Amino acid sequence: MKRSSGIILISIIFTVLAMSFPAFAEQSCESLKSIKIPNVTITSVEKGSPGYELPGMTGFINMPPQKINAPFCRIKAVSRPTSDSEIGIEIWLPDPANWNGRFLAVGNPGFIGSIASSGIARNMEKGYVSAGTDTGHVDEGFEWAIGHPEKWVDWGHRAVHEMAVATKTLANAYYGKPIEYSYWNSCHNGGNQGLNEAQRYPDDFDGIIAEDPAFYITHLQPGSLYISWLALKDGVGGPGYIPVEKLKSINEAALKACDKNDGLVDGIIEDPTTCNFDPVTIQCDGKDLLTCLTSAQVNTVRKIYEGAKFNDGTPIYSGFERGSELTWTMMIEKEPFMVNLNYFKGIVFEDPNWDFHTFDVDKDTRIGIKKASHALDASNPDLKPFKDAGGKIMMISSWNSMALPPRQLVTYYGDVVKTLGGYENALDFARLFTVPGSSGCPAFANPEGFKTFEALVDWVENGKAPDRIIYPHTKGGGMMDMDSKPEVYRTRPVCAYPRQARYKGTGDVNDATNFECVEVKK
Repeated sequence: MKRSSGIILISIIFTVLAMSFPAFAEQSCESLKSIKIPNVTITSVEKGSPGYELPGMTGFINMPPQKINAPFCRIKAVSRPTSDSEIGIEIWLPDPANWNGRFLAVGNPGFIGSIASSGIARNMEKGYVSAGTDTGHVDEGFEWAIGHPEKWVDWGHRAVHEMAVATKTLANAYYGKPIEYSYWNSCHNGGNQGLNEAQRYPDDFDGIIAEDPAFYITHLQPGSLYISWLALKDGVGGPGYIPVEKLKSINEAALKACDKNDGLVDGIIEDPTTCNFDPVTIQCDGKDLLTCLTSAQVNTVRKIYEGAKFNDGTPIYSGFERGSELTWTMMIEKEPFMVNLNYFKGIVFEDPNWDFHTFDVDKDTRIGIKKASHALDASNPDLKPFKDAGGKIMMISSWNSMALPPRQLVTYYGDVVKTLGGYENALDFARLFTVPGSSGCPAFANPEGFKTFEALVDWVENGKAPDRIIYPHTKGGGMMDMDSKPEVYRTRPVCAYPRQARYKGTGDVNDATNFECVEVKK
């Protein structure tokens, strides 16, 4: 009896102590500076309260000052995995009472070298551990790359991995328990970073969204520059140059030829791979007008559709799709896209004076592949290690992309399916969504409308694989106008590839509920 009373007393004392102290040893924000992480030096640790003002930033992306509305622990660090590496890292940890148990990282556009503190802070306010990196340089141009091949590796994939390792180590110490789920959700180069993570570091993230990824860099950059070179190699007065005023006529002709392919005429080509529109059908019969194309312009448009090829006819990268013509302006109007030029000036030739007029698509592509594919390319279709680690990945491609030829991602996904042994072995962890009518980064431009991240979280945490995601077609807003709310004029389901949306035959054609996802024979 006395022994039983003693046991009860001990149990009560233990329960009280357990309620008074966390089950794991949490560490204070300030103490995190002493945490040892391979390659990493923690340069500052700052504990902040609501009302803290984050200064604005200028450069490639301009961000106004931002008031922080939640308590946080902010850590800045530098990782030096090689003697020529200087990878800036920033990590924001929400107060333990506000943490949702998840880590959501922030990606980087183009070759830009800066940390998106504003985006990291916004994630933290929503309860996520969040972090980002400058990818190993702070120069916005190409000079950082000249003579520094280790920095190519840092930008290509190593910086994100170093950031992920540091973030998990510090979060585990701060909260006294490991992160439950780690997520990557980004577009363009951020999508490329996501693919590199899945291929090279399959244990870093549980869920990845690679949205319109700028991937397969040693093929993408020459393939993309090729499109500009076709139109601009002889200047805006050259015979093959296409005045932007003619893009509307090309687009109208393409829609007239292929809009009906899905059984519904609605101003969208659901699947451009089924469209065989030939621009020769609007070749000028005599006088050069804005409503027609000269023979040289017909040749330019055909080659833009076809995409870059080696001299033996092997594809380098896909071209722009039929139906996307209204988005070509930034690539063909006056100057090539700066990111493409920076790749050749900084990495392929390491020459700031390189002239794109000398571009040889076959030879120069091969030079870039030999020099940098090991550091930059995310083209490995064997995602089995990522699958075995329990990862889930959603790839998203915009058919009307204004900067990245979209079909290459469809080709890559096909290679993943083939490598895994068929759709039945791929769909349980890797799904592709092709978005008709989107000019790029549809969830980044309208995250409240195109709920891809919510779908990923539901898949990772609840096992519910997304079969369709509703895409709102909008006017206004978007990436270039983040302050205004877009107006939704149509909703459509985007189906997990290879299924496509088809109208049921009744009801409002602008309402997603009147569409179903079906298998389509090609």
